[in-house]
Amino acid sequence: MSDIIMKCLAFFSDLGYFGIMFGLMIEIIPSELVLGYGGYLISQGKMGFGGAVLAGTIGGTVAQLFLYWAGSYGGRPFLLKYGKYILINEHQMDAAERWFKKYGAGVVFIARFIPIVRHAISIPAGIAKMSPIRFIVYTVLAILPWTILFLWLGKTLGDQWLLVKEASAPYIGGLSLLIILAVVYFWWNRNTNEPIVVVTRKEFFRNKQNK
Repeated sequence: MSDIIMKCLAFFSDLGYFGIMFGLMIEIIPSELVLGYGGYLISQGKMGFGGAVLAGTIGGTVAQLFLYWAGSYGGRPFLLKYGKYILINEHQMDAAERWFKKYGAGVVFIARFIPIVRHAISIPAGIAKMSPIRFIVYTVLAILPWTILFLWLGKTLGDQWLLVKEASAPYIGGLSLLIILAVVYFWWNRNTNEPIVVVTRKEFFRNKQNK
């Protein structure tokens, strides 16, 4: 790992819980590493698990709100021009927009566990003017388990916390598979089931008489 990243993480650790929050808000380092390092600090007794979870959830949510607002007020042209500075490229935006158009607002939760679209999904949500409250709820529901997982892995690995990404692969892979299956089932169910038509008793006898 580069010296720059290690120096940033050391700086964040000096800030305690706010360091985790700040590290996730600015997103110059992958969230997996920030949270994994946070888990390591927990194992060293430098912070509590509950406080770290709260800080990580707030920081991760605020980071996504920045992208939501950028999509809402700046639109796609703004992100195409400045997205490179927050490590988001056109390919990610295209994929995120396809997912959002196909699966709707619920994809804000689902996409948090899917590579490529994970960070960019907030952009089409902002462009589509999705309800801010709804966006925050879906985002928190997704970021909370993500935060808990990587803090727990970092705490469990201790001095080997740098292996957190590799250690998370089975968990993320399994969770992603379950989510993809759920999406496929939802799509199949929505497109194959005929709508249920409710007929009142009065309408039933009226139709019967007309026949």
